[in-house]
Amino acid sequence: QVQLVEAGGKLVQAGGSLGLSCVASTRTPRVYSMGWFRQAPGEEREFVAAISWSGGKTDYEDSVKGRFTIPRDNAKNTWYLQMNSLKPEDTAVYSCAEGPYVVPGDRSQSQYVYWGQGTQVTVSS
Repeated sequence: QVQLVEAGGKLVQAGGSLGLSCVASTRTPRVYSMGWFRQAPGEEREFVAAISWSGGKTDYEDSVKGRFTIPRDNAKNTWYLQMNSLKPEDTAVYSCAEGPYVVPGDRSQSQYVYWGQGTQVTVSS
């Protein structure tokens, strides 16, 4: 069973930056892509970003384009979510996931097999 562990969530001020990491307990298969989702209070969990195993393809939700990036380090079984110019509406629990998802493509959660527990990001105004 693959375990994903996120880290890096905290309270930041609007306009600030924050980096999240996700470490997988085993090497990610080459057919897998990695992604980030978020769930704000009272809202459904939504897609944020994804990256292919090779790193050559990425996909971003419109509201984070130009502000967030999703680098990865396959040698460390780790991918990241670098968030810049944070806004209060970015406040959510951020979860990483991996699965046989083709980037870009269907962003549904059903494409992902393994999930982390989530890390809280709070952006104050």
